[in-house]
Amino acid sequence: MKGAPALTDTGGPLARLQPATLPDVDAIMALERAAYPLPWTSGNFRDILLDGTGRYRMLLLHLQQADGSWALAGYFVALLGVEEAHLLNVAVHPDHQGQGWARLLLEQLRLWAMAQGAEQIWLEVRLSNPHARQVYERFGFVSMGVRKNYYPAVGGGREHAEVMCLRLKDDRP
Repeated sequence: MKGAPALTDTGGPLARLQPATLPDVDAIMALERAAYPLPWTSGNFRDILLDGTGRYRMLLLHLQQADGSWALAGYFVALLGVEEAHLLNVAVHPDHQGQGWARLLLEQLRLWAMAQGAEQIWLEVRLSNPHARQVYERFGFVSMGVRKNYYPAVGGGREHAEVMCLRLKDDRP
């Protein structure tokens, strides 16, 4: 069944993965504001969900709560290009960081990108975010350089980004 949630047993809370839809934008924005000092806008997420080209992937991670309800704990947004995917945004709610959920989301991104024929995944990450950079490095992403003044900075100005790449295909003979 297309779009049906996938349930994952990680030994902790039960996790549910499913594509985002327009009614999810309010919950996504609440998580986005909790995770980032300079969040995307709801318009950014709505535009992606309404794009219609099939080039975007927005996957949500819900965790089952003690009362049996489900709460949004993370998501990623990616864009498919020619033989590559670009991770545009990923977030895990601060209450659930450090528990392996970012790795689960990155693994789902990797599987999706490979299924689309991508040979690599690219991303940018703030130089001021060593925790995220470490998560990406542990997953296998490699630094490819720096984009100067890429991100808006808290308090004004601009901030550099590290460009990272994960090769999905091994071109060696």
